[in-house]
Amino acid sequence: MASSISTGVPTASTPRLRRTLTLWDLILYGVIVIQPVAPMSVFGVLSDRGHGHVVTTILVAMVAMLFTAISYGRMARAYPSAGSAFTYVGQEINPALGYVTGWSMVMDYMLNPMICTIWISQQAHVFAPAIPYAAWAVVFAGIFTFLNVQGVKTSARVNTGLATGMGIVVAIFFVAAARFIFGNPHDGAAFFSHPFYDPQLFNGKAVLGATSVAVLTYIGFDGISTLSEEAENPRRNILLATVLTCLVIGMLSAMEVYAAQLVWPASQRFPNIDTAFTYVAGRAWQPLFVIVGFTLMVANFGSGMGAQLGAARLLYGMGRSSALPKSFFGAVDPKHHIPRNNVLFVGVIALAGAFVLPAIAGEATGFELGANLLNFGALIAFMGVNGAAFVRYFVRAEKKTLGNLLPPILGFVICLFLWWNLSTKARIFGAIWMAVGIAVGAWKTNGFRGNLIDFELPPEEA
Repeated sequence: MASSISTGVPTASTPRLRRTLTLWDLILYGVIVIQPVAPMSVFGVLSDRGHGHVVTTILVAMVAMLFTAISYGRMARAYPSAGSAFTYVGQEINPALGYVTGWSMVMDYMLNPMICTIWISQQAHVFAPAIPYAAWAVVFAGIFTFLNVQGVKTSARVNTGLATGMGIVVAIFFVAAARFIFGNPHDGAAFFSHPFYDPQLFNGKAVLGATSVAVLTYIGFDGISTLSEEAENPRRNILLATVLTCLVIGMLSAMEVYAAQLVWPASQRFPNIDTAFTYVAGRAWQPLFVIVGFTLMVANFGSGMGAQLGAARLLYGMGRSSALPKSFFGAVDPKHHIPRNNVLFVGVIALAGAFVLPAIAGEATGFELGANLLNFGALIAFMGVNGAAFVRYFVRAEKKTLGNLLPPILGFVICLFLWWNLSTKARIFGAIWMAVGIAVGAWKTNGFRGNLIDFELPPEEA
């Protein structure tokens, strides 16, 4: 029998991650990372590209992402490990492809806290222009890191507070929107159906194009699987939390944009597409113009903190599996039972990126470039997970069913379509990142002839 030293399995005296997260904690984590106000920042773009059919694009995108969410949940049930997508692909398809998937996820997870730091620092500078952007970036990157270093349960409590605050603002918007809609004249029953289908504006190609953008509203649900080793009953709760998070975000987002379209019909142009929802909120009730802007800051704060948590867990999984230096990335802090080195590492990278990305973005903004690059890595990981679910639950299954065939196949095809339609600059920088990762992997394994990753999983706790 192989010893624990040779397999990489922690011994009884080795610090390990602690199972403290309930199903509710996992759903809250997913909702915060995606953001309860997720569609607000892209509302104007969706309305413009979809000719006003924002509700339709949100709902179609929800159905599309549910396929990938099912694949994630099923694979997390089979492998309750912090490695997430790279473990699934490496175990089911090929270790080298697992490494490539993990490398794409590193870009995805590292960029998420980075672009949140950029956005929230820029917005804070607007509210308090006397304080420079650079100072705000240092402050917020530092806060993200400090809170996550305190431990996963502390982060879960903060997430609860953030979700409550954003929920209150969303509820206030719904009340103000209803008051405005029913307090002003409209065109009868047809007025209430136009956000779903307006015969004068509907264009199938335009709606499909907007749906490819609307799918980005849901990116982040995969982060739930990185907490598998800290979740109670992970084989059940990770699948439920992943699917329920997509459903909760989808229905809430549809309600938000439906109310927004009734307040501001598609036939009326926005003063600024990027900040369209704040104008909608201001029309419903003037104080909401500022309140919604502040809420979006809070949302990005929660998303950035949650994304840093997920990035640290991903690096821990890759470090423990020897894809990254184990002594640094595979270490667990004995006091808080978290991969402390990784939290600090991600914090430093996020802060550096908050200065570098705006400098190299060119005509685009640093946030826009970072978001496109994030999608490059995320969609590769999504395709990998769908492929792994297809191999495990259909190709290798004794009984082949449509229920095990359609979700991963449809999820893979949709993600491939979205990935192919990313911006040219994102594909160029993303290709460079992937080339660097593949070169490192080839160097470590003498042309991928050696074992790149140790996929030995830790034993389940009683």
